[in-house]
Amino acid sequence: MKEVLLPELAESVVEGEILKWLVAEGDDIALEQPLCEVMTDKVTVELPSPVAGVLHKRLAQEGDVVAVHAAIAVIDEGGAASSAQPSATQAIQDSAGNPAADALPPQAQEEREQVGGSIVEATHLPQADDDSASLFKAFASDEQVKVQGLGSRSGSGAPGSSTAGTGVLERGPVAAAPARADGRVLAVPAARQLARELGVDLAAVGGSGPNGRIRVQDVLAHSEVGRPQAAAPAPAAPAVAQAPAPAPAAPQPAPRTPASGGLPVPPAQYRTPKGYEHLEDRVPLRGMRRAISTQMQASHLYTVRTLTVDEVNLTRLVEFRARVKDDAQAAGVRLSYLPFIFRAVATALRKYPSLNTSFDEATGEIVQKRYYNLGMAVATDAGLTVPVLRDVNHKSIFDLAREVTDLAGRAQSGKLAPDELAGSTFSITNIGSIGALFSFPIINVPDAAILGVHSIVKRPIVDEDDNIVVAHMMYLSLSFDHRLVDGAEAARFCKEVIRLLENPDRLMLEAL
Repeated sequence: MKEVLLPELAESVVEGEILKWLVAEGDDIALEQPLCEVMTDKVTVELPSPVAGVLHKRLAQEGDVVAVHAAIAVIDEGGAASSAQPSATQAIQDSAGNPAADALPPQAQEEREQVGGSIVEATHLPQADDDSASLFKAFASDEQVKVQGLGSRSGSGAPGSSTAGTGVLERGPVAAAPARADGRVLAVPAARQLARELGVDLAAVGGSGPNGRIRVQDVLAHSEVGRPQAAAPAPAAPAVAQAPAPAPAAPQPAPRTPASGGLPVPPAQYRTPKGYEHLEDRVPLRGMRRAISTQMQASHLYTVRTLTVDEVNLTRLVEFRARVKDDAQAAGVRLSYLPFIFRAVATALRKYPSLNTSFDEATGEIVQKRYYNLGMAVATDAGLTVPVLRDVNHKSIFDLAREVTDLAGRAQSGKLAPDELAGSTFSITNIGSIGALFSFPIINVPDAAILGVHSIVKRPIVDEDDNIVVAHMMYLSLSFDHRLVDGAEAARFCKEVIRLLENPDRLMLEAL
């Protein structure tokens, strides 16, 4: 019998949702035959079989969220011909069970700990569903250290067990905090910081993460258990008979915040108003909507978001595009305004590099990037997705136009690869395609900023000669993380983008 493990389908992917099984139990399976469809980080991929044989049992059901390296099926290899060369999927799964991972030196253990927990756990609210936040890790910087051969499972100890009605694999019981060879307790950096703030001894905390790693909610749960209860009030002396005072209203539960600014505890579970039960429908938060929810929560919790708004006169750009439109069609290119905006942004980022950075929460370091991978927000029927145009500074306007059209089309049809959604250094969202005046875009963490571009509309303006003229105007709204970018620099960045867009001939001549 051969267990089929969910492999690491892309950089930083830590789990996947089983969307659809393509084979039934008892079916014959050929080597590399697709077994099921798995959704990871807003994209859907087919998982091939690592061996030939017969599907003995499906351990995960459709709708289950499964951790990387967790078993999803068992294949009976009896009588099946094996391939001489192992497949890529097989190599990943074989490395998952490598016991040498536990023998890594302390520094590598720390790197493995950060990759396995810091990014994921930073997005968790205490008492939140364990699987609701780990997809944030897919948006982490490509510079994160990746240690291969991590074979621990974060799912239930019993294969195929799942939480009834939720489709999420259960975790095993909370384990005692394990110690590494150097005596340090395994815990994600966010949990270590919270433990210091609350005065909690990590050695006394049980960890619910992989290999017993301590998470943020483990520290919070331990601090709640250890908190002394308020002493019962002494019985009051009999009072003189008087009219009874009205009973005070029962206080409503409110979010509590641990000392020293720890993460807030979420309020009580939502309750349906009495009499309206038949007018509500409940839909599990899964797939792309769950990934979007996680990313938005991470952006809210781990950026200090600030907004600056400006406007740009695109009259010359509109005329320039009209002049070169025939040349673009002859080259088979659909030329929109986005390629010009991408080029202007990449050029401005070279001049104002603080907007092309990220903050590494685990190490407290600012990551300064000398490459320009721009995310492009695309609205699809399933939700918002952000494919990435890589090395924008090395591409022509026509190259960018082809890539914009290709990525947007494949995003709409759900055919993007996982790697095409990771590694952005700055993002652009085209709100103008819907018609909004201007907006406050949400930062695509771990980027430091995102630029919203809006509708191009004709408006009267006063030109340099004090004449009232009609111009093609567009608003720009720049959201930026104030921890990394000063307001003055953000405003100067916008002015540089405006200068380039208002002078398209100059934009074509600017060195990248």
